[in-house]
Amino acid sequence: MIFIALGGNLPFGAMPVPETLKAALRALPDYGVTLNKTSPFYHSRPVPICDQPWFINGVASCTTHLAPHDLLRALLSLEEKFGRVRCEKNAARTLDLDIIDYRGQIISDPLLDLPHPRLMTRAFVLLPLYDIAPEWKHPCTGEGIAQLVKALSVDDRANTLRL
Repeated sequence: MIFIALGGNLPFGAMPVPETLKAALRALPDYGVTLNKTSPFYHSRPVPICDQPWFINGVASCTTHLAPHDLLRALLSLEEKFGRVRCEKNAARTLDLDIIDYRGQIISDPLLDLPHPRLMTRAFVLLPLYDIAPEWKHPCTGEGIAQLVKALSVDDRANTLRL
């Protein structure tokens, strides 16, 4: 299975963030991606902590014939379609799409790290991933998602609220 994290904290035109995320999910088939399951959305404080608006986040499971790097290019194109502008690291954004896990593959190159290198510390990824894949195991460590969720700090869990 392939898991994609999605989030945003800025509206896209007149479209509020949750609607932008739903529209992006509906657009996935146009990019060669079949959506299987979507988590509930979560409201989460920006990481690192700053004065930006809080994010809306979720995780989707999907399938595709695209190779990992081709999927990454498709997701970057979809982000751009929904107004994502990359101007500085950790900037506020209309849409953020990250490959969390691609069929358990381990990849580390200048363009792509799989599984996502920071997923183990991100409540806004782990909590929605647990909702749709409670049996998922980290491809590198073998740790189960329940164990990873339990290891989250109290602050991370307190600042990531299911909508």
